[in-house]
Amino acid sequence: MLLRLPTSLPEAQECLTDGAVPVGGATLVWAAWQRDGFPEQAVSLREVPEANVLGAGEIGAAVLLHRIDERVPEVLHRAASGIGTGAVRRTATVGGNIVGSTLRCLLPAALVLGARAQVLAAEGPFEADLAELLAKKPLLLSLRWNDPLVSGYRKVAEAPGGPPPLVVATAVHAGDRPVLRVAVRDGYDFLTETVPCDAGADGVLDGLSGTAIGALPAEAREVVREQVVSVLERAGDR
Repeated sequence: MLLRLPTSLPEAQECLTDGAVPVGGATLVWAAWQRDGFPEQAVSLREVPEANVLGAGEIGAAVLLHRIDERVPEVLHRAASGIGTGAVRRTATVGGNIVGSTLRCLLPAALVLGARAQVLAAEGPFEADLAELLAKKPLLLSLRWNDPLVSGYRKVAEAPGGPPPLVVATAVHAGDRPVLRVAVRDGYDFLTETVPCDAGADGVLDGLSGTAIGALPAEAREVVREQVVSVLERAGDR
């Protein structure tokens, strides 16, 4: 297998045109390749500047998880710090987690931030929403968002051998009418809702009650309630 390391977007675009397969941090694809066979060519974005940005409302797909710190909103920082072991976080990338993983631990954070994806195809770079990114899986270059007023994150303790643990992410976004975004990972399903928050926690919880998030099991709804109350209290202190 030939591993190609482009240093610019045109070079990365050429790799895709030649049929190179994205490798990310190789924490997920390597085992599959050992089982199913290696591609002739793979491409890594670790030398491409646009895939290594971090902070100021943007994070690159090639950024290693252990590098994600206070330069990004709390919800994204905490999501990254809770993924795997330290060894995994020093190898795994943002793009690999969101596009290449079934767990997608960073996805709830990206959803509540209202992130947009900057992606690269053989035809060139373009912007996509997260739904298109996950459905079509183009090569992710970076995620961009508008910073929230406050955000929060909770990952429930994982049961050994059980399904993926419940994740609840929240973010309050300022504006003429502030809104609260909530995203939940329930098993392998991802749910997200946006609710006006000018009526306080009770109004938000009432707004969520008629949604798929409101239909979660009681234990999960309680975690959502706790996170909603917490993030709105912190928003009120700003």
